Amino acid sequence: MSLTLEREMPPLFEDSTGAIRVGNSRVLLELVIRAFQDGASAESIVQRYSTLSLSDVYTTIGYYLRHQDAVEAYLNLREQLAESVHQRLLSVQPDLSVIRSRLLSQQKQNL
Repeated sequence: MSLTLEREMPPLFEDSTGAIRVGNSRVLLELVIRAFQDGASAESIVQRYSTLSLSDVYTTIGYYLRHQDAVEAYLNLREQLAESVHQRLLSVQPDLSVIRSRLLSQQKQNL
């Protein structure tokens, strides 16, 4: 019996927003990699995100380990994008502490 060796593509796809997702799920690559970096096993990652398959998580981790520089660059870009969105939201959203203090003041007056 012989084993046929073949190359497999990582189970990653880029969605319409440019985010990379794992397997046939909506789970982001950064969630899987950050969980792995935090010490989570592939099995525990699958428990967290039940739409992932164990083989897809192992393959994704393997891909990350073989291409760390490229994946880290992608993850850093995603973090910068998230920070940019956060800053944009802060600039258009009112200061919630002011709203909270007004509500607390009204509650105290009603007591």
